[in-house]
Amino acid sequence: MKLYGLIGKKLGHSYSADFFSSKFKKEKIDAEYKLFPLTAIQDLPGLIKENADLVGLNVTVPYKEEVLPYLTSLSEETRKIKAVNVIKISREKEEIILKGYNSDVYGFRQSLLPLLRPDIKDALILGTGGASKAVDYVLKNLGIKTTFVSRTPDPDRITYKDLDKKTIDENLLIVNTTPVGMFPDTDFFPDIPYQFLTPKHICYDLIYNPEETEFLRRAKEMGATIKNGLEMLRLQAERSWEIWNFE
Repeated sequence: MKLYGLIGKKLGHSYSADFFSSKFKKEKIDAEYKLFPLTAIQDLPGLIKENADLVGLNVTVPYKEEVLPYLTSLSEETRKIKAVNVIKISREKEEIILKGYNSDVYGFRQSLLPLLRPDIKDALILGTGGASKAVDYVLKNLGIKTTFVSRTPDPDRITYKDLDKKTIDENLLIVNTTPVGMFPDTDFFPDIPYQFLTPKHICYDLIYNPEETEFLRRAKEMGATIKNGLEMLRLQAERSWEIWNFE
């Protein structure tokens, strides 16, 4: 039986496990999907050696970037993004080959496209982790100028304290790539000036649990178009399956 799984730190409420378990049952696929919480990315080689049937992994926070040194190769797209959320595992004689891909790109792009308008030319990306890199890659390829927002100052980003009415007015798309507001910490939210949001704004949250985060709720109150990450997650999961089995 082929084995697939998810590595990360906090995996108790994973959509991936439910998605693939349902898929395997519905399509009568002889396979299993397991959660593999890792206390450190250094545990990955041991995990793969101990599970000889393991042929594919999804990668979630905080390992999308930390996993790179452990991979044999990267897809062309992933080399540019420098963040991985899919690993295809091949075994040739005694060699284990790990190739990294990024299905977040496909999932985010396809779920965002129906919302876009010609006037969306600038975007704020909240957070600078692995998921933010896929979002940045997609937006730049769509011709949208991006600005990263972080709690810590850096030459290639601004901080939350820098956000004012002018910045919010100029950036009609705001994407939250941080885990702030994710279950069970649902009372928390990114520290942006929500009072400057308008019905022209699109606020997209990669979080899908809860369905409406405090970030999205506050944006909706100001008339902004909102979307959570559930469709993106489903799309990236379907893309993961294609990678594992047809590439």
